[in-house]
Amino acid sequence: MAEDFANVQGRRHTKGKDAAPLERRPSSDPMSKDEEVADTVQLKREMGLIRAVAIIVSAMIGSGIFISPQGILRGANSVGMSLIIWIVCGGVSFLGALCYVELGTVLPRAGGTYQYILHAYGDLAGFVVSWAYVVILKPASAALVSITLGTYISDYVIPGDCAPPNEAIQLFAILSVTVMMFVNCVSVRYSSGGVVILTISKVVALLIIIAAGIVQLFKGRTQYLNPEVSFQGSTTQILGYGTALYYGFWAYSGWDYVNNLMEELKNPARDLPLSIAIAVPIVTAIYLLTNIAYFTVLSPNELLASSAVAVTFAERTLGIMAWLVPLGVCISTAGTLLGSFLSGPRTAFAAGREGHMLSILSMVSVKYHTPLPAILLQGLVAIVLILMGDFNSIIVYGSIVQWILFLAAFAAVFVLRRKYPDTPRPFKVNSLVPILAIIASIFMVLAPIISDPKLEYLYAFVLLALGLLVYIVFVRGKRQLPFMDQMTVFCQKLFLVGPSRA
Repeated sequence: MAEDFANVQGRRHTKGKDAAPLERRPSSDPMSKDEEVADTVQLKREMGLIRAVAIIVSAMIGSGIFISPQGILRGANSVGMSLIIWIVCGGVSFLGALCYVELGTVLPRAGGTYQYILHAYGDLAGFVVSWAYVVILKPASAALVSITLGTYISDYVIPGDCAPPNEAIQLFAILSVTVMMFVNCVSVRYSSGGVVILTISKVVALLIIIAAGIVQLFKGRTQYLNPEVSFQGSTTQILGYGTALYYGFWAYSGWDYVNNLMEELKNPARDLPLSIAIAVPIVTAIYLLTNIAYFTVLSPNELLASSAVAVTFAERTLGIMAWLVPLGVCISTAGTLLGSFLSGPRTAFAAGREGHMLSILSMVSVKYHTPLPAILLQGLVAIVLILMGDFNSIIVYGSIVQWILFLAAFAAVFVLRRKYPDTPRPFKVNSLVPILAIIASIFMVLAPIISDPKLEYLYAFVLLALGLLVYIVFVRGKRQLPFMDQMTVFCQKLFLVGPSRA
């Protein structure tokens, strides 16, 4: 072990032209020879199709299906339109996922959206993406899921009818983040295997809700689903659906997780398109059936008033077995959080390797072959957000930035076709698909800002502007704090990590 570390220590990133691996200039092929230095540590290709499907399903089915129905119903203002929104969000997510299949097979590298925008638009755009993901999106996603998990764990642990104190929720959320960080630092095999097990458990929990709803349908409990009344009172302003769609798309978020893991798939050209084609339709069907089940026993007002929709539903339909649903929520959110720490840190890892983030983030554990520093960074920022933010503000704060990046990534389909026309494309999507995805992205960026402006949008744009300043000073200006070399060496020794190669 000491000998291995000595080898990678000798090849750590340094300033100036010795830092060649951090400076990539794509030529006529996006997979040109970016890394010219022989590094010794590499990510392992340990994931096949089943694990890829499990990761997508686990990432998508998290706390959203238990929280978002209220936000969607509040924005749609009717049962019928809320169900339409669930279908629309599933359809648009599938279109976006198809775009990412082409992008992922053209650029089968860790980093997902970051890689696509970097190769399509250049260094500045690539840095903004890495900054947004590392500082805003990935930690915010982990914080959201862990807060939900902490809420349900607190309900189990703390007796009484009153809501658990916020301090308890934060404590359990932070403990959850810590556990998931540890598992992902130790092994990709353990974390992806855990995702498979938790995915099966969470799907079973939702199938229990769906089965209970079907029983209610056979009993004739359709008063809130009748087409003649279910659309009454629907929001008439199209832009007014923007916030409702944010909640819907947040519930569907995670379809791009496997794109961040391309260097760890056994057969990327086969597994990526198949995993998308299997996972996204399954999740869409489960979400729609689950919401129909909710409305067999809950009126719109009761659903909006409930602090935990799934628990209220279970109490009215499952009797003494109602405890199964809260347990299922905990399993569901735990699986999503585990998948978040499996996929999310790969963006910081890829950005560090390209010279857009601290070089320590590009390094891999010599013992475990995992991007350990990047995983720890995501966990620490998520803990800060848990201590500072609340659920709704984090959703709004992260969603506006996410859709700006999706817009750029969907447009990158056309840009990369023009820049790299001779690159093999195992999967090429019809041009109408990215066009529709681009239109949807523009709507999602503008509609909420116009119809319901919030301070969270301003905070997000300020952080992006701060990222531009960091790029100008430290990346393009090539300035470096005087202690960074020593800090990098210290972290290498502390975490036993070394430079990586694609």
